Amino acid sequence: MLTVFSIPKPFRGHIGIIQRNALRSWTLLRPSCQIILFGNDQGCASAAAEFGALYVPDVDRNEYGTPLVSDIFAKADQCAVHNVLCYINADIIVMNDLLEAVSRIRTRRFLIIGRRHDLDITRLWDFDDPAWEAKLRTALSTSGSLHAHTGVDYYVFPTGLWGELPPFAVGRTTYDNWLIWRARSLGVPVIDATRVVTCVHQNHERTYESLGLQSPDSTQTLDTSPEAERNLRLAGGRRHVLTLRDSTWLLTRQFLLPALTPWYLWGRLRSAIRSFAGVG
Repeated sequence: MLTVFSIPKPFRGHIGIIQRNALRSWTLLRPSCQIILFGNDQGCASAAAEFGALYVPDVDRNEYGTPLVSDIFAKADQCAVHNVLCYINADIIVMNDLLEAVSRIRTRRFLIIGRRHDLDITRLWDFDDPAWEAKLRTALSTSGSLHAHTGVDYYVFPTGLWGELPPFAVGRTTYDNWLIWRARSLGVPVIDATRVVTCVHQNHERTYESLGLQSPDSTQTLDTSPEAERNLRLAGGRRHVLTLRDSTWLLTRQFLLPALTPWYLWGRLRSAIRSFAGVG
């Protein structure tokens, strides 16, 4: 059993459509999962009511009004009714292969991550169609693309794993890759489930304007804003920014294997060199 938690953006326009798609897919996971939605942005309360999610409106925010990862993760630990959690971005559609992957992990401490598939979706998906998964996979095969190893949009882990987290700003880069470093530093097995979990990211703009927000400066891009720069400082520099190539285990359809292929070994070697050199 799994507790899924997220902090949606305001339910406006295209962002609202794709977040409703994501939420609906989470409700269709079997066995049923607890869903927690954090934050009081536009439409979040009504979406939580519609999809049967636990609604937690009050979260700590920075001076720009952006929710903090540290508070969300701490509250998720407190509110979870299951001992395994999944932090997931609110634009991600998942299928039941996610739960199947989780059920195969027997270690007490672990972190499951995976690459996402990027796809343009501009309308509400028909989840009432019994073939919705098959049609989505067909759309991925014809129009989708596998994202680079730097992007991670879901994290599955047991409660109590992280300890105290820095006050990262949600959605402003770095914190997601830092979580991989944190797990590695704790000696936690980091499992790449890309081969068995189909994670669908619905493409969208990544600017303050697209979210109906005021930029902290003249920069509109979330990835280069003052908040993004602060996240990098809080992470301790780029030596603590890891990717899927730094996974230590690989989940295949038959086995859980050590990640010892050249692809993973090269990634871990680069990270080790960066850390030794103190690259910030």
